[in-house]
Amino acid sequence: MIRNNTIVIGLTGSMAAGKSTAAARLRELGAVVIDADQASRRVVEKGRPALAALAARFGPGILDGEGKLDRKAMAALAFTDPAALAALNGILHPAIRAEMERELDRAREAGARVAVLDVPLLFECGYDGLCRESWLVTAPLEARLSRAMARDGSTREAALKRMQAQMPEAQKRALADVILENDGPVEGLLGQVDAQYRRIKEMEE
Repeated sequence: MIRNNTIVIGLTGSMAAGKSTAAARLRELGAVVIDADQASRRVVEKGRPALAALAARFGPGILDGEGKLDRKAMAALAFTDPAALAALNGILHPAIRAEMERELDRAREAGARVAVLDVPLLFECGYDGLCRESWLVTAPLEARLSRAMARDGSTREAALKRMQAQMPEAQKRALADVILENDGPVEGLLGQVDAQYRRIKEMEE
């Protein structure tokens, strides 16, 4: 039987803000976490319709010798041409959303009390419309830059350029229902997640 009162939370965060840390904590607390990045990898697995659509649009050169997606070849085509990127997104975004909605239905059928949609582009792609609340993990720009540079081995300029291509932080703050500030030791962020999760569980009761 589908549990119609499953509380659905949308979780997002700017690059290197700490979203993955918050998602891991929510999973530890008992929430079902549905990860958009994992869904994006599944929809382009060999034999999936989205991969066939990409090959039809961009040609067999995006496939490796085993018929799997060659991500570097795909990126070389899509990220240098705005029209190609739009075509890529037009194929992938609907497939990813459908995949995540199927996962959410399975979570409801299993009786999940809290489900979390972990989506970098939560607001940009309208996933917040599926959620009771949207949570934003945020951190000061310099902290995010330092984390991104250490994590990705990128230059400051490259990390900053990627951040500037995202929705502005102020706009995300205005859209979010809950803001989780990751501006100190990780224990501070985890404490905020714990407190918000307790609040959500009390809402259900």
